[in-house]
Amino acid sequence: MEKLLWSFALPGFGQFLNGKFLKGIVFLILEFVINVQSNFNEVIKVSFHGQIEKAIHQTHYEWLMFYPCLYFFAAWDAYRDDGNEKKPYLFLPFVFVAYSVTVGVIYSPSLEIMGVLLGPVWLPILFIIPGISVGVLIRYVVVKCFKK
Repeated sequence: MEKLLWSFALPGFGQFLNGKFLKGIVFLILEFVINVQSNFNEVIKVSFHGQIEKAIHQTHYEWLMFYPCLYFFAAWDAYRDDGNEKKPYLFLPFVFVAYSVTVGVIYSPSLEIMGVLLGPVWLPILFIIPGISVGVLIRYVVVKCFKK
């Protein structure tokens, strides 16, 4: 579990702890490139200061849309390599959360919730909830239906 948490801290760290150094380096480089190209650190900073319009204008969405898939794929990979490769359909919650967070990124410049524009940091984070919920539910159903 600690390797999954380190992978959430920064894609690639879980792979390093699993001894998969080449994968870890690839994930770390990809994270760095996507982070820099999308201007994500600056977007996070201004979002934390409540400057959502500024965050929206500073975001390079064509790059930021790659981030959720990389982030959750690296987390799944670290978790799977940490002795969980035998768990059936383990990927489903990770896939659905990556998809829903990407949808959150897509709609973040314009979608308001109760009149509040959340922007490219807070809306995708909020979209984790339905993504993980649907993924866990579908995994549960699939595992129960195909149980031997």
